[in-house]
Amino acid sequence: MLLGLTTALVATGCFGFGSVFQARGARSAPRADRVRVGLLAALARSWQFLLGTGLDIAGFALSIVALRTLPLFLVQSATNASLAVTALAAVWLLGAHLRRSDLLGIAAVVAGLTLLALGSGQEGRDHAPPAFHWALLATTVVMLLLTLGLARLNGNAAAAGLGLLAGVGFGVTSLAVRVLDVDGVAAVFTDPAAYGLALGGLGGYLAYALALQRGTVTAATAAGTVAETFGPALVGVAALGDAARPGYGWCALTGFAVAVGGTCVLSRFGEVEAEVGPTASSASAAPADRTSSAR
Repeated sequence: MLLGLTTALVATGCFGFGSVFQARGARSAPRADRVRVGLLAALARSWQFLLGTGLDIAGFALSIVALRTLPLFLVQSATNASLAVTALAAVWLLGAHLRRSDLLGIAAVVAGLTLLALGSGQEGRDHAPPAFHWALLATTVVMLLLTLGLARLNGNAAAAGLGLLAGVGFGVTSLAVRVLDVDGVAAVFTDPAAYGLALGGLGGYLAYALALQRGTVTAATAAGTVAETFGPALVGVAALGDAARPGYGWCALTGFAVAVGGTCVLSRFGEVEAEVGPTASSASAAPADRTSSAR
């Protein structure tokens, strides 16, 4: 458990700082009204943007270790708490200002993760029946179809809906990492969960980017946080055998609720560039969370 908790916390730091470095790199690129080759080339020449991308990749790799060794409710809460790291890093590197609610959100995240770590038991199963793997893939297909439908709408309601779908996609990615058959190359490529992982991640980023174009950052990120955290946590408990330590269920449940609540309070940092002003373009903005978890 110690290895998984360590990798989850380091991944959280990677995601949080990665978002800020990507924002700094994007701010240094020429302003543009759409994604062009020149803009992409400018981002590729920015060491800050490349560092942020590298941190995201490192965070994703570390989160895989955590997802295979810890209960999903702990990993999802920890990686989503990267918004607390982003908030602090934005103050240091981008000159952002923290409000009283932001400080309360950071304190809630720290307190919630502490309670979660104290109350979490051993992870459940890392395998599931074939129907579970196919269900993950089917969920991503439905999520993509709903995303295409909501993309025709505007406003905060559409942003919240798309953010919710993004959270579903990222949540499927986490579940797929947990149950993916890694006995060999052939097993991976014939596992429906592998395709659910890929479609969930890509679809999640698409839905989140569309959400940011249609409403406020808070509406998109808060909805995504709830879906990405609660969905896999419930599935992990109900279907994969995740559980709290005997007698510490109240501690894990309280910590989970407090950590998620604190993350929602900090949801305005879900897109750092929106906090510090426009960058290259709204179309080039990158979601802060990633993978989150398996972003």
